[in-house]
Amino acid sequence: MKALLCHAFGPLSGLRLDDAADPPAGPGQVVVAVRACSLNFPDALIVQGLYQVKPQLPFSPGAEFAGVVERVGAGVEHLRPGDAVVAFAGHGGLAERCVVDAQRLMPLPRGMDFAQGAAFLLTFGTALHALRSVGRLEAGQQLLVLGAAGGVGLAAVQVAKAMGARVIAGASSAARLRLAAEHGADCGIDYSTEDLRRRVLDLTGGRGVDLVLDPVGGSLSESALRATAWRGALLVVGFAAGDIPRVPLNLLLLNERRALGVYWGEAIRRDPEQHADNLRQLLQWFDQGQLRPVITERIGLEQARDALERMAARAVTGKVVVDIGG
Repeated sequence: MKALLCHAFGPLSGLRLDDAADPPAGPGQVVVAVRACSLNFPDALIVQGLYQVKPQLPFSPGAEFAGVVERVGAGVEHLRPGDAVVAFAGHGGLAERCVVDAQRLMPLPRGMDFAQGAAFLLTFGTALHALRSVGRLEAGQQLLVLGAAGGVGLAAVQVAKAMGARVIAGASSAARLRLAAEHGADCGIDYSTEDLRRRVLDLTGGRGVDLVLDPVGGSLSESALRATAWRGALLVVGFAAGDIPRVPLNLLLLNERRALGVYWGEAIRRDPEQHADNLRQLLQWFDQGQLRPVITERIGLEQARDALERMAARAVTGKVVVDIGG
């Protein structure tokens, strides 16, 4: 089979499209013929050795994908060859076949094609976990989303609107703000040209926002935290800017603010019932037409390395989906 392989942790330029052996299905495992795999920022980090998880080399990146069950291992009774599934495997999806623990699979939801299935779970799951489970967002509250034209950002905009919040999108260009507005943002701030804190206060009548969803980090985090209201919170999702900010703790004290970490993958392991409840809510909103993955590019496996490099450089909006197999 063909697979995009990482042979050594380091620059994304080291990824190679190689021939690899078809994986076997061990006990409790399933081999999936991959039809589509979406790209996410952690895929770039894991190749560079900058992520919390470091797979055994060589490996293929690609945390989430959709496809068809090809083989099942001993003890797997709820899946059969031919079943269409969605996987959150952590890695392995940028290959024609991937072996996955059975509990990391779910049936492809009704009404989704493979591309949508591959682009749905990680970003929308992260967004709802951040806003509902961690941030306790309520209808009528005001939310600032940084990186609002990225995968998690656009998912957060849609989820927050479904929850009844007012959404202020923050992005680095007018074109990115237009994309966020097309998917529900009430207003926007171009933080490449505008003072983020000042504009947030202007847009909230001087009060500030109740929550900030921050997958960007860098210098924006402190500015966003300064723009929160009394007992507002900064939800720390990631550091796409590349720099992990050092925020002065007096900012928490002065307005009884909070800084809250969001680690969706670990939360799934620790509280699977909450994850299942969130997933049911996401699928209900999808059925109602309130959520849709924003797929901005469809590419082939041979183009995936270039797309990951562009993603690491923050030159991608929405979700990029790699079409694989039939």
